[in-house]
Amino acid sequence: MIKQVLVKLPLVYRLRILQLRIKRAICNVFVNFARERTIDPFPYVIKRHQSLLRRKLGTSDPVLQENKITNVSIALKSINGIVIKPGETFSFWHLIGKPRASKGYIDGLLLSQGEVKTGVGGGLCQLANLLFWLALHTPLEIEERHHHSFDPFPDEQRVLPFGSGASVFYNYIDLRFCNPTNHKFQFHVWLTDQHLKGIVFCDNELPFSYHLEERNHQFHHREGKNFRENEIWRRVIDKRTGNVIQRELMIHNYSEVKYEIQR
Repeated sequence: MIKQVLVKLPLVYRLRILQLRIKRAICNVFVNFARERTIDPFPYVIKRHQSLLRRKLGTSDPVLQENKITNVSIALKSINGIVIKPGETFSFWHLIGKPRASKGYIDGLLLSQGEVKTGVGGGLCQLANLLFWLALHTPLEIEERHHHSFDPFPDEQRVLPFGSGASVFYNYIDLRFCNPTNHKFQFHVWLTDQHLKGIVFCDNELPFSYHLEERNHQFHHREGKNFRENEIWRRVIDKRTGNVIQRELMIHNYSEVKYEIQR
C-alpha cells in the first residue's frame, strides 16, 4: 500500500529515494570496501561466464540495447580487475558511482516500479547479473542481492535459470558480497562484439567447486495474474573426492509475469 502511494506521488517518491540514498551513504562509512584493481590476472580460474548483449526483449526498442552496451562499457572500466581481499566487501555502486550523463551514460532500458522504462544508465543490471553469477561459484558470501518483483520478458535465448540475476538502482539497491576466506579473488569483465564476458580468479587453488541448478520451476495463476516461481540450489563439491559436501538453497524467486504464458 505504501509503495503504491509513493508511485502516485512523484515528489514523495523522489524524497524517499533521496532519504534512502543518504542513509546508505552514511552506512558506507563503516564498510571495508574492495578498492584495489590490477590488470594482471591471478593464476587460478574459478569460473567463466558470458551473456549475449542483444536479445529480443518483447517489443522494446532495439536502440535501447545498443545504448545499454555503451553504458556497460563505461561501468565495467571501474569493475575490471577488482581484487576482493580477505575481510573486504565488493559493492557494485561503490565502484561505479552514480551513472550520470556527464560521465557518458545514456538512456537505456530500466525495470522500475513494476514497469519497463528508460533512464540514464539503463542496462547496467546485465553487468550486475554476470558478477552475481560468478560470485555464486566462489566461497564469497552474498551480503546484498535484489531481484526484480516482476518478469517482463519471455525466455528468448535465456541461458541461466529464471531469477538468477541481480537488480541494481543507485545507490541503495546494491549488489554486495564479502570475502570471509584467507584468499584473494579477482574479477575481470570485458565486451566483445556479441557478448559481455567475465572471469573470477583466485590467488590459490580452491579445494571445492560450486555447481548451481534450478529446482521446482512452475507458473501460477492467482487473482487474475500470472506468477513464476523457482529455486536455485548450490552444490559444494570436494575436488579431491568428488563428493557433495553441502547442498544449499541460494535463491527463491516468486515474481509476477508481465507477458502471455503459452499453456
